[in-house]
Amino acid sequence: MSAARITRVGATKDQLGESPVWDERGQRLYWIDALAGLIRGLDPVTGAIEQFSVPAPIGSIALRDDGGAIVALRNRFAHYDFGLRALTEGPSIGLDHPKVRLNDGKADPYGCFLAGTMHGDRAPNETALGGLYRLDPTGALELLETDLAVSNGPCFSPDGRTFYLADSARRIIWAYDYKRDGPLENKRVFVDTEAQQSGCDGATIDSEGYVWSVLVRIGKIARFAPDGTIARIIDMPIGHPTSVTFGGPGLDILFMTSISRSHALRDDHPDAGGLFAIEGLGVRGLPAHRFGPG
Repeated sequence: MSAARITRVGATKDQLGESPVWDERGQRLYWIDALAGLIRGLDPVTGAIEQFSVPAPIGSIALRDDGGAIVALRNRFAHYDFGLRALTEGPSIGLDHPKVRLNDGKADPYGCFLAGTMHGDRAPNETALGGLYRLDPTGALELLETDLAVSNGPCFSPDGRTFYLADSARRIIWAYDYKRDGPLENKRVFVDTEAQQSGCDGATIDSEGYVWSVLVRIGKIARFAPDGTIARIIDMPIGHPTSVTFGGPGLDILFMTSISRSHALRDDHPDAGGLFAIEGLGVRGLPAHRFGPG
């Protein structure tokens, strides 16, 4: 097994770094500071980092096929133009609740954007409000799943037929059969991480169909085989990693975001909140899906 080399990239310090996505066309990495209302863009060749301000909190982003990004804001979607630094609001999820906001999201293989909600400070037996939403490039919005306490880590198998989604509060990653139209089907437990004493946060897929997921409360990244068994664990130098994506010219660098201070977690390590690059893993990722009809 290849030895991982972990390095901090740049000097940014996010409160709640999330949603990294590699732009294969522009050879850039984008990610967010969810609580600061920032989208950051890194040119790995020069080390230059741009930042773009949007209304906080941000749940997640995905790249648009025609340029810019689709953004999950607190309770609605929006389009962001990096060149114009302009935000155009899109449809609302129709739920305005002080404890519920949109969280992690990904584009699917068909050009849609899926994003789920998190419902904070719930009573023990209270049903979580919100759910998992799918935004079509035409602007049509549908609710695919309900009762998600903290939705995280959406990602797709290489053939697009399996959809993975974590509920971090329940420490479960679910798997579903997925298709472009119609409901999610055949819901089943893919991974239960109670034994690891952490829920899973952000996730991505490698070219072999293994799921790379962050164990946010114990400072580790796990690689899960397609049957849900743990194939590898990587210890991180900071306490609370948040999300991962493969990038670089060969899609063989795993980029990881992290927390310095979120609503629930705090890390006083000097590198907490930093962006990290993990090299030497011996695996490659897949190009990110994009939002749009292309």
